[in-house]
Amino acid sequence: MAILKRMSGPELALVVSVFLACAVEAVEALTIVLAVGTTRGWHSALYGCGSATLALAALIAASGPALTRLPVNSLRLVVGGLLLVFGLQWLRKAILRAAGVQAMHDEAATFASSSAAARAAGERAGARIDAYGFVVSFKGVLLEGLEVAVIVLTFGANQHRIPLAAAAAIAAIAAVALAGLAVRAPLARVPENTMKFAVGVMLTSFGTFWGTQGAGASWPGDDAALLAIIPVVALASLVMVLWLRRAPVAATTAGGPA
Repeated sequence: MAILKRMSGPELALVVSVFLACAVEAVEALTIVLAVGTTRGWHSALYGCGSATLALAALIAASGPALTRLPVNSLRLVVGGLLLVFGLQWLRKAILRAAGVQAMHDEAATFASSSAAARAAGERAGARIDAYGFVVSFKGVLLEGLEVAVIVLTFGANQHRIPLAAAAAIAAIAAVALAGLAVRAPLARVPENTMKFAVGVMLTSFGTFWGTQGAGASWPGDDAALLAIIPVVALASLVMVLWLRRAPVAATTAGGPA
């Protein structure tokens, strides 16, 4: 807590954004690993998880230095674009789910469907490592981990604080892993859509801020402009949720189908 108090505003925003984003990805990866481990065996699931982690470490080691060597404006433009892609995608889904247009993401249902698929898959007799369990666990951790890596590298490289972003990501993954080990079940009670909404707002705000700077424009107050951008994006998103909730009613009262 004392460390957080000593951080500047941008550093604190960096830590919170990376922590929340990585926690969401970790919950999704954990759900897959738990489903495979409980149905196909923990040996193969943990082998797949470990192999994916090593592959991610190699990718990060190869791509991280190259990203940090880009010129500052080019880096901000690239980072801003990547964050906008992630942020708008997450924000769109969170808005649709909050408005009731799209069904909420259900980790319990994902756990159940993954478990059913794992049970239905054939198992080779005498195999030391179950191929199906290994591949599914490897793929799930690798795909979610790639998103974590992109978030850490883009946020950290732009502020030249990759170690700080990596520490926030590790803390998020460790917290989710410990919670998963404690309950041995998907973290269905985690308000995932609320987290994705908050993360979408943060990524979209930072993407807009850094992308604009990378394009050569400047913001009034420099970093302090984020204190205005983030609430504006959040308010606009909430207005969109309310508008979508009222849209079916407006269509019905206008003579649409009941």
